[in-house]
Amino acid sequence: MMDYIREPHAIYEKSFEMISQIQDLQALPEAIRPVATRIVHACGMPEILGDLRYSADIVEAVAGALANGADICCDVETLRHGVMAHLLPKGCELHCGISEPDVAAFAKQYNMTRAAAQIDLWGERLDGQIVAIGNAPTTLFRLLEWIDGGGAKPAAIIAFPVGFVGAAESKTELADNPRGIPFITLLGRKGGTAMAQAAVNALAGGLST
Repeated sequence: MMDYIREPHAIYEKSFEMISQIQDLQALPEAIRPVATRIVHACGMPEILGDLRYSADIVEAVAGALANGADICCDVETLRHGVMAHLLPKGCELHCGISEPDVAAFAKQYNMTRAAAQIDLWGERLDGQIVAIGNAPTTLFRLLEWIDGGGAKPAAIIAFPVGFVGAAESKTELADNPRGIPFITLLGRKGGTAMAQAAVNALAGGLST
């Protein structure tokens, strides 16, 4: 038999114990540490902590929005399915329209990605909601364009798009000019649904499971 930890709860506890000892984590404000802890746990890369950017009020903003009945709009289905629904208040819904026929038709008509087309079709329904992005830079770019054009503002933006085309640029734009909206993001090409899920789950429930 190989020597490794087998019991699920012991693995979970050991992981978070090891993460808690990371010096860069301890340097963060106390309120954001549970979020940063979950993100590091999701990717196994403590070195990302230096690229984490967030507004000082992101934790309070998400908690307040959820308490007021906000839903969470997700760019892709994998993100929607990765959010721990039991952490969310009763009545909070998770939305993703990327597979809906009207989204596909709109995207084709205007020569844009389906991930971005969701923003236009959600429209004024974004007002006071939480937008979570774990894959598509075009979703974040389009959301910022929508806000710049006078469209409804979400209560918070959780942005972890990933990749080589547009990911770094979209997140830099958000971090440099969040348009007065509470946010959390990760600079550079790294990101993905696992990190976005981790951020949503932590903001919804801290380190509870």
